[in-house]
This record gives sequence, structure tokens and C-alpha cells, in this order.
Amino acid sequence: DNDGVKIHYTKAGDTGPLVVMIHGFPDFWFSWNEQIKALQSTHRVVAMDLRGYNRSDKPKGLEPYAMPMLVSDVAAVIRDTGESKAVIVGHDWGGMVAWRFAMAKPAMTDRLIVLNLPHPKGLSRELAKNPDQQRNSQYARNFQKPGAHEKLSAEGLTRWVKGEAKRAKYIEAMKRSDFEAMLNYYKRNYPRPPYREDTSEPVRLNMPVLLIHGLEDKALLHGALNRTWEWLDGDLTLVTVPGAGHFVHHDKPEFISRTLKMWLLRDR
Repeated sequence: DNDGVKIHYTKAGDTGPLVVMIHGFPDFWFSWNEQIKALQSTHRVVAMDLRGYNRSDKPKGLEPYAMPMLVSDVAAVIRDTGESKAVIVGHDWGGMVAWRFAMAKPAMTDRLIVLNLPHPKGLSRELAKNPDQQRNSQYARNFQKPGAHEKLSAEGLTRWVKGEAKRAKYIEAMKRSDFEAMLNYYKRNYPRPPYREDTSEPVRLNMPVLLIHGLEDKALLHGALNRTWEWLDGDLTLVTVPGAGHFVHHDKPEFISRTLKMWLLRDR
């Protein structure tokens, strides 16, 4: 419960450091199923449903989806487990929440793992300067239009999911979700044209960061990864994955699970 908004999460594993996993669009906690199985023997793993999705609450209006609210949901989940900090893992919008959480609450961030969501400054730069990224962000501009949620369907949102049984599970989760709330992430937090590069001084992170990017991602181009190391004071591990797209942990589940486990067990 975060100030009256209930956040649903699943948990696995009994011992070891806490890992909080945050999905993106259009997804739910089950996105991390393979990684949960891989980590539960060495870590306590929690996978949450973002507000607006699946079994979490779906408050109305734009402001409940402002980034500070999304960050506070993650903090509420950590506190609910009885811990004071966690390894934060995010993909897509969950990745943006993960970056912002680490910047806002470094004391609660043990380590940071982000999949296919470049550092916010990198994304800002590419939107301002890279015509390919500008063109490929048309989907986000469409989502920002009034009434855009009325064009969405559970079936359409799950076309990327491979396997009949898995897709059926996703369709059910999307039917439980609020499409308007899901698009409020874009309306409230995604930059709007004319795009301007964020040249402000970055919030420097000291915790170790693992950044993973499927190189076939058409929504978030890998050029945004350049210079990430200039914005971090801690250790950065950058893993690019050829042959994988935006949903890198679905396209290459064994590789991603192995990479996460190896990196998390290093220097422990």
C-alpha cells in the first residue's frame, strides 16, 4: 500500500539480497519469470505490477503516473518486504523508473540493472539530435494523443509474446489492466517535441550499474548508450545483445538470466 494505492507483487526465494524487478509496456510481473527462476536460489526476488497494470491499483488522471509516484511505489514494495534497500532491475518503463529510483533514493539502491532503456540523458540527446530516434519515437507521440487508449486491445498489445499459453496469460493480464493508465506513462513522462537535449548536471550514481541492450530494438536505438559512462561515478558493465530486440529478456532468456546471476554474484 503506497498512500492508498495498492501495488501487487510476487515473491520467490528465501535467502540472499533482495531483488526488485520492474516491467515495462505492455507487460506485467510475469515478464521476469525466467529470471526469477534463475535467481531465487541465491536471492529474494520480488516482481511487481506497475500501477495501472494487471493486479495493481489503477488511479485515474495523469498526476498519479508522475515519476515521483512511480519511484515511491518501488520504495513501498521494498519497505513491505522488511528491507531497507534492494537490487533494482527494470525494463522499458520499468527501466526508466529504475534509473529515477537510483537517482532519487541511492541509499535504497544496492545495485542497478536496466534492460533496453538507456540513461535518461542519452535518450534525451538522441531525441534531440538523432533523426532516426525521432522517427522511431512516433509510437510514443501517438500514445500521447488524446483518446489513444481507445485504439488499444489486449490482443493487439500482446502480439509480441511468443507461445500460445504464454500469450493467453498475457491477454488475461492486459484485460485486467487500464489502457488509459498505461498510456499516462507516456503522456506524463515521455518528452514531447520540439525535443531538447537535457544539458543539466547529471545525478551521479555510485552503485554498480549493469546496462543490457538488445541491439535490434527499434523503439530505443542503441546510439543512446554512448557516453553513459560519463554520467556515472560507479562501475558500469555494458552488455549489448546481437539478435535480440526490445524485449531482450524474452528473446534471449537463458543468456540474460545467466548474465544477471553472474553479475550479481560477483564481488559479493
